[in-house]
Amino acid sequence: MGEVDPAFVQDQQHRPKLSIIEAKGIPEIDLSPILPHAAPDQYDIDTLVKEIGTACKEWGFFQVTNHGVSLSLRQKLEEASRKFFAQSLEDKKKVGRDEINPTGYYDTEHTKNVRDWKEVFDFLSKDPTFIPLTSDEFDNRVIQWSNPSPQYPPQFR
Repeated sequence: MGEVDPAFVQDQQHRPKLSIIEAKGIPEIDLSPILPHAAPDQYDIDTLVKEIGTACKEWGFFQVTNHGVSLSLRQKLEEASRKFFAQSLEDKKKVGRDEINPTGYYDTEHTKNVRDWKEVFDFLSKDPTFIPLTSDEFDNRVIQWSNPSPQYPPQFR
């Protein structure tokens, strides 16, 4: 094994203190009250928002259940993702995110000023998505964001 790029090395004060941690009570968020087949009422929505807020504040993550995404679709997504991320860096960067479009491939995210050991592909659930150009409530201009379409694998589009 060769040298580790210093961009990936945490300063000593930011390194984790090694100990055995047993995670109990990881938040589980049930999305069934807001699925299309349900008729959500405001109380259900408010409760769900509070649960998600608490999970994010206290844990930083949560597990989602009853989301309505079929097992077969999740398996297809995982297979296509594995194929995409197995490509060369050059091919993945062809659909990299940039200053104009915040979606696509990215591999230089940082935590505490140290580069993370991960790759991501951000995408929009609604394509295209229109975002206000400014925070001015009287400015009606919008910018359009769209998902990039990698050539490979075709199922990733």
